[in-house]
Amino acid sequence: MTAPPGRRERKKAATREKIADTALRLFLERGYDAVGIRDVAAEADVAVTTVFSHFAGKEALVFEQDANFERRLTEAVTGREPHEPLIPALRREIRAMVRHCTAGEAVPIWHMIDSSPALRQYEESMRLRHAESLATAIAAELGLPPTATACRTIARFVVDAHSLAREAADPDAAVDEIFRMIEAAWAVQDFDGSEPGGPA
Repeated sequence: MTAPPGRRERKKAATREKIADTALRLFLERGYDAVGIRDVAAEADVAVTTVFSHFAGKEALVFEQDANFERRLTEAVTGREPHEPLIPALRREIRAMVRHCTAGEAVPIWHMIDSSPALRQYEESMRLRHAESLATAIAAELGLPPTATACRTIARFVVDAHSLAREAADPDAAVDEIFRMIEAAWAVQDFDGSEPGGPA
């Protein structure tokens, strides 16, 4: 059983959340480019050094859930039921993420991201990192090296499915359409004679 976080960890997490919430509010109110780290620190009543102890830079303030997103993707592989096929498990997780990003209060945040070159570039680098983590998880499930081309390719397709579906007129239908193509690509792979769509 995992021990509950201690007081110090809870305080640290609360400070991080406060900084991220404050930054997002200011970005949406004033515009991303009009707000600096000092503005965020002052509004959150923390030192600038405290902001940088929690976030690598200004862009990271917008993507506070970056680590959680990456964890969810890998856990869709490692935490699925023993006989659940891989691709449907990933489709379910991507669909849930897309629904979250296209609902209510998330919409203006993504409008802001889409309109900022700096944030779009950060998101692209984040997607590449997530794809590498996902590829590593898939390869481990199949007993392959993390650099296996098929695993890296499928991981890229899966991660890109999130942004493509999020931008579509019908996100749910887009997820289904994209994953039909992903399933077709996965099905042609031959991993030591095992069936890719099966328990692997």
